[in-house]
Amino acid sequence: MIIKADRQTYLRDHLVMAAIGAGGATLALVYLQTGDVWVGMVGALAAIGLRGWYMASEELNVIWEISDGALRAPSRVLPLSKIAEVRTILSAVQVIAQDGNKYLIKYQADPKSTAAEIRAMLPHA
Repeated sequence: MIIKADRQTYLRDHLVMAAIGAGGATLALVYLQTGDVWVGMVGALAAIGLRGWYMASEELNVIWEISDGALRAPSRVLPLSKIAEVRTILSAVQVIAQDGNKYLIKYQADPKSTAAEIRAMLPHA
């Protein structure tokens, strides 16, 4: 099973972050009674937009794979028998190992479905 990040979900998540950041920054500037409250909105939108553009090539190219009894990603291998829990967090799937380490499979179009597929492959499922 191959698990990849979804571009539309990546863009949607960044738009939500930008909206929350713009609102928060604007409210902070209103609370501080500065005259230039528009700077908060512009700054937050620019910062999240730049981050999204800069990180897209890295985040969207992460490929997780379940094969040979393990969950694999670049520089990470977790045997399926060592997975304690699989849950969703917004558009991500969090995999928790028995030793407490956590792995985040980000930007899933249908995180509940991805989590269910991983759970179904677990040996103790």
